[in-house]
Amino acid sequence: MSDATSSSDSQFDLVIIGGGPGGYGAALYATSAGLRVALIEKDSIGGTCLNRGCIPAKAFLETAAVQRHVAHAAEFGIESSAPVVNFVTAQARKQRIVDGIVKSLTGFMKSKQITILSGTASLGPNRTVSVRLTEGGSTTLTGTNVLLASGSVPRTIPGFDAGGPIMTSDEVLMLDQVPARLAVVGGGAIGCEFASTFADLGSQVTILEGLPKILPGLDSDLANVVVRSFKKKNIDIRAGVKVLGHTPNGSGGTVVHFGEGENVEVDAVVVSVGRRPYSDELGLAGTAVVVTDRGFVEVDEYCRTDEDGVYAIGDLINTPQLAHVGYAEAILVTKHILGESPTPINYDRVPWAIYSHPEVAWAGPSEEAAVAAGYEVVVAKHQFRANSRAQILGELDGLVKIIAKRNADGSAGQILGVHMVGPWVTEQLSGGYLAVNWEATVAEVAEFIQPHPSLTELFGETVLSLTGRSLNA
Repeated sequence: MSDATSSSDSQFDLVIIGGGPGGYGAALYATSAGLRVALIEKDSIGGTCLNRGCIPAKAFLETAAVQRHVAHAAEFGIESSAPVVNFVTAQARKQRIVDGIVKSLTGFMKSKQITILSGTASLGPNRTVSVRLTEGGSTTLTGTNVLLASGSVPRTIPGFDAGGPIMTSDEVLMLDQVPARLAVVGGGAIGCEFASTFADLGSQVTILEGLPKILPGLDSDLANVVVRSFKKKNIDIRAGVKVLGHTPNGSGGTVVHFGEGENVEVDAVVVSVGRRPYSDELGLAGTAVVVTDRGFVEVDEYCRTDEDGVYAIGDLINTPQLAHVGYAEAILVTKHILGESPTPINYDRVPWAIYSHPEVAWAGPSEEAAVAAGYEVVVAKHQFRANSRAQILGELDGLVKIIAKRNADGSAGQILGVHMVGPWVTEQLSGGYLAVNWEATVAEVAEFIQPHPSLTELFGETVLSLTGRSLNA
């Protein structure tokens, strides 16, 4: 990262605090639009997503996928010995991927003449940003506009601070061995990704979830597929239980206490109960920026704070904690700064993806949510086990579900939601996402031709069935 700017070189069109997806996305997009940009990051460019989140977690998920492929190779006519997991090698591979992306991203940003400072930044009055530099000393920058993008950190629960066998998502990604017995506290998206990964790699996994089911908020048909698949992996799902504490067992593991006097002895615990906004070091004294009791910075539909010229995006504000939402907010802010009258983001229609096995992806409301919102709906769902490409892959668990408005004549009209669970659905959602956001009708989308054989055929056939006619349903 570059050295401190001189006093004659401290004025920028946009000063960004935080170098995660929202921050670096804003830096690159704003620079491409001709703005002069400075970015301050206390750790490594890429933030949580690249260094301790999305990218390393998916690298381990791919290791788990290779393990599954090798374990079932004989079914495809490939004779092989029983696979052995060398997690030291997997960890090294993950780190090479992360380090490579950090290096290339940082170099690319510098090539675009973005000023990058390594340090901790705080905002004061008149869009003045004070930076405590990592290598020592300090400097001050002033922005015509300032963007707060300091991200989030893992939440914890009482008695489960990280240390020893207790880990958050930060620590679990640094493991160099697969725990024989693992408890995952929290059955949301991140918890289910870790549970899936380590179950496939040989761990005996127990999920402890306080709500009545894992993946709360997910369409129930999709959640049921995940539950059935997890049970095939021998994942023990305990939903509707309260985690009470834990007692170290003297051999490096611990006994987790939950429910009504129940216990599970494990070698490691992953606490995955969500993330909280990291507004701790932003300063903000003398500004009109408002921080809620939960730590979120308050913004309007254009991500503007109450301080003139100061914006906030990403996990720091109360919008979906997704890297691609951070990118979208970065573009929105830049366009607003340039006076281009951008359209605010419709957060109800953003794409979601869970990279467990099976994968989950969706855009728009679930059937339950659509009905609760007052829509009369028509629903179609088809399973991957009838899809030829899924049979070729040997990945039969899953379905595509489409929720559409019911027209006055009872036919299916506008597509409200597209929900998928199964093989590579995170790579198949784009058509459904576009349909939802363009407010396309069933009749319009049914005209599109899907390649054969492909997994995406199931999306096309599910839409086609909503017209009252079909090929394979």
